[in-house]
Amino acid sequence: MNDSTGPQSASQRGLPLVGEPRPERADARRNRLRVLEAADRLFTEQGVKNVSLDAIAAAAGVGKGTVFRRFGTRAGIFAALIDEDERTFQGLVISGPPPLGPGADPVERLVAYGRARIGFLLERHAIARASLDRAQPIPAGTATISRLHIGALLRQAQLDMPDVESLAIQLTAALEGPILLYLSSPEEAEAIRHMRRLSDSWQLLVERICDA
Repeated sequence: MNDSTGPQSASQRGLPLVGEPRPERADARRNRLRVLEAADRLFTEQGVKNVSLDAIAAAAGVGKGTVFRRFGTRAGIFAALIDEDERTFQGLVISGPPPLGPGADPVERLVAYGRARIGFLLERHAIARASLDRAQPIPAGTATISRLHIGALLRQAQLDMPDVESLAIQLTAALEGPILLYLSSPEEAEAIRHMRRLSDSWQLLVERICDA
């Protein structure tokens, strides 16, 4: 990534947006939005644990089959709920101000990315946790925006190590949702302190690796 050449696309930066939307019919889009609005409303009113697929379908005024075809599972609905927030987050990483965005030292960006990502996940703890489908393999370390971005920054840092890609996978697994979300469920009063501790630990891990 060359931050001095002006605006670049996501693919030029080596950071393709994950899960770019596919074109959809107007009626399908209408139904999707109704389901997501209903799910968000029920979550706010009743809490994530108390919201079922049947309840979401009924509140949205669509059949359960429609919900199942569009989202697959209850977890799929919650994954879609945080999708727009994910896109905003990815936009800040790709073209936002430094150090999260381009223009800072790669190690500084790694630290900033981890801190921002931890905050992002913990602020959406209940929905993000509900979006994990237990019937599917744990996705930690897969080719998410985190793994792509961490790998790119490690290469920019020109670390003297033979396998940067494996390190990127391990750092992604340490940072991303499945492990972070199941580590604990902090009460609101403890959330800020919890976020600081995890963020400080991430910074220490990155700085130790890069110093070594």
